[in-house]
Amino acid sequence: MQKQWTIKPSASHEQIEELAQSINVSKPIANLLIQRGISSFDGAKNFFRPDLNQLYDPFLMKDMSLAVSRLEIAVKNQETVMVYGDYDVDGTTSVAMVYSFLRNKIRNLHYYIPDRYGEGYGISFKGIDAAEELGCTLIIALDCGIKAIQKVDYANQKGIDFIICDHHEPGDQLPVAIAILDPKRPDCEYPFKELSACGVGFKFIQAYSLTNDIPFYKIEHYLDLVVVSIAADIVKIVDENRIMAYYGLKRLNSKPRIGLRAIIEVAGAEPGNLKINDLVFKVAPRINAAGRMEQGKYSVDLLVCKEKEHAAAMAGRIDGDNTERKWFDTDITKQALAIMDENPVYKTRKSTVLYNPEWHKGVIGIVASRVIDCHYKPTIILSRSNGLITGSARSVHGFNLYQAIEKCQHLLDNFGGHMYAAGLTLKEENMDAFIECFEKVVCEQIEPDSEIQRIVADSEILLDDIKPRFYKVLEQFEPFGPGNMTPVFVTRQVADTGYAQCVGADCEHLKLYLTDPQTGGSYSAIAFRQSQHFEMIKNKKPFDICYNLEENNYKGKSSIQLKIRDILTD
Repeated sequence: MQKQWTIKPSASHEQIEELAQSINVSKPIANLLIQRGISSFDGAKNFFRPDLNQLYDPFLMKDMSLAVSRLEIAVKNQETVMVYGDYDVDGTTSVAMVYSFLRNKIRNLHYYIPDRYGEGYGISFKGIDAAEELGCTLIIALDCGIKAIQKVDYANQKGIDFIICDHHEPGDQLPVAIAILDPKRPDCEYPFKELSACGVGFKFIQAYSLTNDIPFYKIEHYLDLVVVSIAADIVKIVDENRIMAYYGLKRLNSKPRIGLRAIIEVAGAEPGNLKINDLVFKVAPRINAAGRMEQGKYSVDLLVCKEKEHAAAMAGRIDGDNTERKWFDTDITKQALAIMDENPVYKTRKSTVLYNPEWHKGVIGIVASRVIDCHYKPTIILSRSNGLITGSARSVHGFNLYQAIEKCQHLLDNFGGHMYAAGLTLKEENMDAFIECFEKVVCEQIEPDSEIQRIVADSEILLDDIKPRFYKVLEQFEPFGPGNMTPVFVTRQVADTGYAQCVGADCEHLKLYLTDPQTGGSYSAIAFRQSQHFEMIKNKKPFDICYNLEENNYKGKSSIQLKIRDILTD
C-alpha cells in the first residue's frame, strides 16, 4: 500500500540554536523538543525529569469529595463492597488496583468482571444481581458506567450505591450515582482530560489517601498497573499521564507486583528494561487474552495474586489464551481479506463492514485493525453473540469514528468508544440498514487526507547525525506514545553497501547495511515486510528511507539500528 510521507514543519533556525545552546543538545534534538512544545530550559527539565509533585490535586475532579466521603462511610461501617470493571486491560488493571488498595480496609470486598459473551461491555443487570446476592451496598465501577443509566437505576432500587470512575465520553444524561468521576464530563474542570480509567481510579485512591493521612509512597507502587493501562488504552502520554507512565515504568523495571512479573516472564520481555512498546505488544495482549478467550476475571486473579508459584501457573494459562487468540485473529483476518478480494464492491466503498456469525467475538477488534493495514478505510467487523450482532470498529487518521457511529445510533441497541475505536451491538434485522447508513456518513464526513495512509516524520536528517550521544538523548524522550510518539526521521538518497539480504521464514524482510553518500559510514537497518525492494537495493541504487531508531541487542552486544518504516524509490 502506497504511503504518503508528511514531514512536520521545522522550528526556526534561531529557536533551534537558542535551545540547543541552552540545554547542550544537538540541533536535531532541539528541533524535536520544540515540535513537542518544549522551548526553554525549564520546559526541558520538566520533560526529561518528570516529578510526582507535579500531579494535579485529585479534588479538582468533579464529585471527588462525594466519592471519598461515600467510601469513608463504607470503610467505617464495614459495608460489603464490589469493585466492578470492564474485561479489557484498562478495566482489569483498574479493578486490581482498587481492590488491592481496599482489601486491608474492607473485610467483605469482592471484584466482578462481566463475561464478554454472556453480558457484554460495561455494567450488567447480572452483575448487579450478583452484588445483591453478596449483600453489597456499594459498587465502585471502573472503565465503565458513564452511560449505564438504566443499570444504575436498577441498582438504586435494590439499595446499592454506585461510584463511577470512567474516562469515556458521557451522553446527554448522566446516571444517578453517588459520584461520577470522569474528566470528560462537561461540568468537570479537572485540568487533564486524557486519563485512562486506571488513572481515574488512581486519582480516587490519591484523594482518599490525602483525606486519611496515607502518605503518597504507600500508593506509588500502584503506578505499575497505571502504566500498563496507559500503554494498552492508547491514551496520550503527555502531562499527568507522562508522569505516571514514567514512574510506573520505573516500578515495573525495579519491583513489579508478582502478577505482572509472571506475565513479563511468560511474554519473554526483558526484565529491567521494559518500555511502552513491551507493554503494548507483549504484556497487554496477554492480560486482554483472558477476557477474549475465557474470563477477564482470570487477569484480575493474577494481578492481585500474592503467591509466586500460583502467579506463574495463572500466567501460563493466560499465555495459552494468548496463543489461541493469535490463531483466531490470524485465521479470521485471512477470511476477511478473502471476502474483500472476491467482491469488487468493497473497492468502491469508503468504509469496510464485514460480517460472519461464526467469527470469534473476542478478536474482531484486532481483525478490524489488521484489515485497515491492507485496506485503509474506517472498518467494522461484525459477529453474532447472544442473538445480537456485535461489532468492533477501528478508524483511520483524522476520522472520528465515534461520531460517525453516533449518527447511526437509531439502528443500534448500544454503542460506545473513542475517536479511533468503538464497539456496538444491533439486531440482525437492522444490519443492512446500518451498513448503508455508516457508509453514507463516512462518505459525507471523511476528508481526502484521511483516505491516504500517512507516515508523519519529525524531521529530515543525515545518517551522520546518528551518533551514540544523539541516541542516548533520544532515549530520554521516553516513555513514547500518543502526544509524544517515537521520533520518525527521513534520510534521502541512501544506498546499500552491497550486503543486503532477505531474511525471515518466508524471506519477507530486508536486512540492510546503509551508507550516506555525503558522509560515508555504514548503518545497520531492518525493513519488515519490504522484500519487494530487494532487487533495486542490491544494485546499489539510491533511495529514500523513513525510519525510527532502536537498540539492537545481539549476542551480548548492543548497537543502534534503523527500523525502516517505508522505502521510496525513484
